[in-house]
Amino acid sequence: MATRLVQINMKAQDDSALGRFWAEALGWGVDSEGPGVTNLEPVGFTYPDPVAVCIDIVADPEPKKVKNRVHLDLATSSTAHQEELVARLKGLGATLADVGQGDVPWTVMADPEGNEFCVLEPRPIYRDTGPIAAVVVDCADPRGMARFWGQAMDWTPHEVTDDQATMRSAQGVGPYLEFVRTPDTKSGWNRVHLDVRPYPGDDMEAEEARLRALGATDPGIDQSAISWTILVDPEGNEFCLLTPR
Repeated sequence: MATRLVQINMKAQDDSALGRFWAEALGWGVDSEGPGVTNLEPVGFTYPDPVAVCIDIVADPEPKKVKNRVHLDLATSSTAHQEELVARLKGLGATLADVGQGDVPWTVMADPEGNEFCVLEPRPIYRDTGPIAAVVVDCADPRGMARFWGQAMDWTPHEVTDDQATMRSAQGVGPYLEFVRTPDTKSGWNRVHLDVRPYPGDDMEAEEARLRALGATDPGIDQSAISWTILVDPEGNEFCLLTPR
């Protein structure tokens, strides 16, 4: 049994508007499950497929207050492409952001609701990821996070150090999942989190029990009205265990 990362969940005061921004930013299509939920995925994509990690944007009236623990890194193919992408994103409503990064070759930006993301300088490792190079998670212990998520999912670790751990789908396609050591501490509910899904035919309850045995815990909220399960990883980050598909 195993799960795989299928999407990230992002809260927004205006899910439709933020969905339009990210669809334009990534060149993806927009769909909706209903009022308050906007789904983004590549055009022609058959969900789920490791070639892409999709985005679900869910309406939430609470404004963003602190730096997100999870963000996207966008890939570029050249210095000119990086400059063009930054300019295009500014035109869509993104702004430059300062998270204490100092003098770095990538550009830190914020989307129209203040969610941080990075436009990376060209790096060979991301040449075949698609527009999203990596989903990045801030953490205190990259090695510990790699141990948990490496067992929780069937993704393959590529590099694990004290400062950063990198994983990618078992098929070697799509974006990377990266855990980066940061001095920040988690404050409140994460407005951006990971959604994982077991494979067709897997037992949801057995998978939940397996994840708990690996170190996942209960967030302590009422989940009686939802069909999925919300859990918390060893560093307190919420994630959703979706029904097998």
